[in-house]
Amino acid sequence: MSEADDTGSGARAGDAERGFTVVRVLNAPPERVFQAWTEPDMLGWFYSGNGHVDEPIEVDPTVGGAWRQRMVIDEDTSYLTGGVYRELTPGQRIVFDWGAVDGWPELPVDAAARDAVDVPRVTVELVPLPGDRTELRLHQALPPHLTEEQVAYWDGIDCHAGWSMTLDRLPGAL
Repeated sequence: MSEADDTGSGARAGDAERGFTVVRVLNAPPERVFQAWTEPDMLGWFYSGNGHVDEPIEVDPTVGGAWRQRMVIDEDTSYLTGGVYRELTPGQRIVFDWGAVDGWPELPVDAAARDAVDVPRVTVELVPLPGDRTELRLHQALPPHLTEEQVAYWDGIDCHAGWSMTLDRLPGAL
């Protein structure tokens, strides 16, 4: 079970960070929540409503490393996605550029070597709470170099709702 608090607006061009934050309170300690985000055998919750994954999930949990897995929307719609890790602090924080090479969002092959790419940067902060619970704060921010048109694209696909639905699946994996 989790408690939900979605804050922030969409990623509008005039916003200082051009992003939003989604908050959940989870009935698991931060270390367990961190594992659910970084261990292949626990990541089925992320992109599959039933937790069943047909393709192996690839995870290199190091700064500059990547994870890739297939996002399953329904039996007719799926695609590769994942991220390139920018920061990993076990039990506390995960920062990644969201996307995958040959996937969606599309990341360039050399994304790990770049300081900036044209995809959202996602920060997941894990705050310990009494009773082995965790406050998870997911913040998505668009890079400051994006054009108005690029910002409008990201705002138009409602990533806020997508991340909220994704986080709603997390308690089942814990």
